[in-house]
Amino acid sequence: MDFFPQLLANGLVTGSFYALSALGLTLILGLMRVVNFAHGELYMLGGVMGWWATTYLGLDFFSGLALVAITMAAFGWLIDRFLIERIRGQGEEAGILLTIGLSIFLANTALLVVGTAPLKIESPVASGPLFFGPVVVTKLRLFAVAVCAVLILGAYLLIQKTRLGRAMRATFQDPMAAQLAGIKTANIYACTFALGSAIAAMAGMLLGSVYSAQVAIGGVVSMKAFVVVILGGMGSFAGAILGGLVLGLAEAIWGGYIATGWVDIIGFAIVILTLVFRPYGLFSKRAERA
Repeated sequence: MDFFPQLLANGLVTGSFYALSALGLTLILGLMRVVNFAHGELYMLGGVMGWWATTYLGLDFFSGLALVAITMAAFGWLIDRFLIERIRGQGEEAGILLTIGLSIFLANTALLVVGTAPLKIESPVASGPLFFGPVVVTKLRLFAVAVCAVLILGAYLLIQKTRLGRAMRATFQDPMAAQLAGIKTANIYACTFALGSAIAAMAGMLLGSVYSAQVAIGGVVSMKAFVVVILGGMGSFAGAILGGLVLGLAEAIWGGYIATGWVDIIGFAIVILTLVFRPYGLFSKRAERA
């Protein structure tokens, strides 16, 4: 039991990373009804671009993060305008095939340009240990958790408190009524994909400073993000955060007491049970289930 507080701390830290990584996916899925299998590659591009900005352009971490967010938001906007808009309204299968193709294209292009070597992004915080009684957490991870919290809070305030956010929520609830109210839903869809892409890319750069940025990481990130979205409920902002924390805690406890080599199995086991007993997610509201 002396080991349990450390497992809880590790799980909460990892869970916050999962929550941020899945947030962009749940926005795109919830509003646009697009199953974005290229989400992991957008995360990967954020890490690679952050490494390039800090290494070759000489930018500090936060300037590089801002550059990544702006560039990837513009890239996401272009993806929606030139690709997703063409298959909108043709069913989820068309979106799945399109994003799978986009995922393969982005991964292989990055592989040709960058290669397979891990890319380390310099963080503004040294990686020294901090002791909280029996719990040890590095300064770098606490910094990453704090930035995750700020980004999640910023995304929440944008969706809940701004005019764009109200238009996004209106489009999510009833696209036809939103159009009748004068909302240009095509622009809202493009802005949503841009926001989701920016969040995924910022998560990629932030976690690239904790671990490393790798071209081949996209598939793993997409897998974890889909697990979190299923746990929290499709399109649920709060569900994505809680789902990420649940997955992080479950993996930490499983890895600490059962087997570290089989830690990924617990996420899929929880997903299977969730789909069987609560298919709309652990934290979905009654209105969302209806």
